[in-house]
Amino acid sequence: MNKGDVSHFLRKAGLMHLTDKLRYLLYSVKNRKKNSLFKKNYPNVKLPPDYFIYESFQIDYEEYYLKSRESAQWILGFLKKYNPVDPYNILDWGCGPGRIIRHLPDFLDEESRVFGTDYNAASIEWCKTNLPKIDFNLNGLEADLPYDGNFFDYIYGISIFTHLSEKMHYEWMAELYRVLKPGGIFMLTLHGDAFIPKLSKAELADYNKGEIVIRGHVKEGHRTFAAFHPKGFTDQLFKKFDVLEHIIQQAGAGKPQQDIWVVRKK
Repeated sequence: MNKGDVSHFLRKAGLMHLTDKLRYLLYSVKNRKKNSLFKKNYPNVKLPPDYFIYESFQIDYEEYYLKSRESAQWILGFLKKYNPVDPYNILDWGCGPGRIIRHLPDFLDEESRVFGTDYNAASIEWCKTNLPKIDFNLNGLEADLPYDGNFFDYIYGISIFTHLSEKMHYEWMAELYRVLKPGGIFMLTLHGDAFIPKLSKAELADYNKGEIVIRGHVKEGHRTFAAFHPKGFTDQLFKKFDVLEHIIQQAGAGKPQQDIWVVRKK
């Protein structure tokens, strides 16, 4: 029995949220000393509640704040590579508790505007209260954003499609296409071939046919809801975009990493 079979059993048994809660408690204890040291060294850094951090990444304050500052520069690198002329309108689609977006104003000119949206009302409220110079908006699971068409120069979504159903993939891609300017850049991450070892035999059969693999039986959008993306599926998903980059991650002994896609609106 591989990890895919175990996951299938836990979902069918209704135990995924309990398993996830136990995992959260485990990492809370594991990182307690390290996180206490971070708070001592960086007393002025505003941190969201631990479970907010866990839902978006992991309960590691250093990773949440310092490493994510490096990630923000890396994400902006794709924009500046393909559209070097600022100012920009930028959207963090699925911003969570502000892990990446909080750093963006430090690396942009004053005329650029930064927006964040998420379906977690508590995360958005925390961001609005604690992260200035950024416009935050709450969205639902449905694909409906409060922005004009052709508004954004750059949208990025880190591990967002990885927690949506097939239907929501296509509906959200259409909505993101709507708000992105012609020639605008969209950077996103997906579960690609590096995750094949985690699939059950039945899931692998569908994946090899180019069909998206969905693990549900939990609330859609939650971190325990999972989607896996073979090339046949991504070819359809990006029909209205030009693919600029596809950084394929390889399966290995360690934790698999998500594929990185950079596409441009035609």
